[in-house]
Amino acid sequence: MVFPLSFVDFKSYSLRLGILALPILITQFCQAALGVVDAIMAGQVSALDLAAVAVGSGIWLPLFLLATGILIATTPLIGEAIGQSQLDKVPHITQQSLWTAGVIGILGFIIVNLAPNVLGIMGVPENIQPIATQYLHGVSFGFPAIAVYAVLRSYCEALGRPEPVTVISIIGLLADIPLNYIFIHGLFGMPEMGGAGCGVATAIVLWINVLLLAAYTSFTKRQQFASTRFFYAFASPNRVQIKKLLKLGIPIGVSIFFEASLFSLGALVISPLGEIATASHQVALSVTSQLFMIPISVAMALTIMVSNRFGEKNLMALRQVQATGLIWTILIAFACMIGVWLFRPQLAAAFTDNPVVRAQAMHLLVFALAYQLFDGWQVNVAGILRGMQDTTIPMWVTLFCYWIVALPLGIYLVRFTELGAQGFWMALITGLFLSSILLTIRLRYQQKRLLAMWG
Repeated sequence: MVFPLSFVDFKSYSLRLGILALPILITQFCQAALGVVDAIMAGQVSALDLAAVAVGSGIWLPLFLLATGILIATTPLIGEAIGQSQLDKVPHITQQSLWTAGVIGILGFIIVNLAPNVLGIMGVPENIQPIATQYLHGVSFGFPAIAVYAVLRSYCEALGRPEPVTVISIIGLLADIPLNYIFIHGLFGMPEMGGAGCGVATAIVLWINVLLLAAYTSFTKRQQFASTRFFYAFASPNRVQIKKLLKLGIPIGVSIFFEASLFSLGALVISPLGEIATASHQVALSVTSQLFMIPISVAMALTIMVSNRFGEKNLMALRQVQATGLIWTILIAFACMIGVWLFRPQLAAAFTDNPVVRAQAMHLLVFALAYQLFDGWQVNVAGILRGMQDTTIPMWVTLFCYWIVALPLGIYLVRFTELGAQGFWMALITGLFLSSILLTIRLRYQQKRLLAMWG
């Protein structure tokens, strides 16, 4: 059965997709920029402080992604309720997600505080360990805020109002700079902490963000929020709703963790090749990581739109939204590929002034061309499946493609062939290509299943 997508439909869905995706994109860039600001400001203190912040970030960031990935399941649950015209369910869903966020936030706080105990086991040099430990202790206080903020963000975005989150993310980013400076240099009676002060500053920013968003959602008079207030008549924990959230969310969080950890391990796999190879890999990865913010923002917007049509049980509209999103996925990927090809010298030069590193990074960015297409496709298909509340099979696909195929292949190509760093990029592309194929097959299966169910 074919569901044609007319130009009028494409234009209408594209407009809605853009309205949702643009604020989400700005939010994603602001969140990524927090780490960049920390690195720049810690690096101005000393190379040792920069290394310590990098080590600390490498430990807490995957945990952050795991936690927010679990709680982002709030989005499709609220989206489904809206699609079913059952706005009265939204406060209850949000409340149960907040209960879950409280537990995850406390667990995250404990785990991040215990993390310094494994620094020695991980082979972190002894001179880096004290600063990294201070950084982790400081940032740990922001973990409960991270969890609650993830729910409130999902609540806003599922209601089709991502703008408050965007504005607050910009405020948080701007606040991070002076706060970093205060705790790094010990101003206004604060202790002089060096690079470790970035951890305390980040925790404060996270609490500023969540308090501002909580205040906004509580007092704004916008209709979407006024009709779905959740701070009043707060329900006690509901095992059924929390179980539903975790059933959807844990696979999302684990999938994100698998992907993020693969990219984190890349530098370790390449490190025996020397600092030039490792640095060039990091430059190419930094470029592609920033570009990745575009397709992942589209994917998050697609999750919202698909979840609404899933709740309506409107298969034609569901297929049309999917087609619109995937058309834009291809267009964005090709635009990024052309941009990377044309501006490879400038992109490499923006990260390093070492001519050898620049040359190798420019070579690796050629592999980023295919990477853009396959990565954009797989993340958007995953976003569509998430909107259809299908997360468990995608999790296993992610595990297989990234950890069973890409990682061992990358280790082999880097360590046992003459390919060098480019071997790891070949492995990444292989994993992403395989993920794209398998997730597309899963999407086709789900479409046929819904056709049989809904007619």
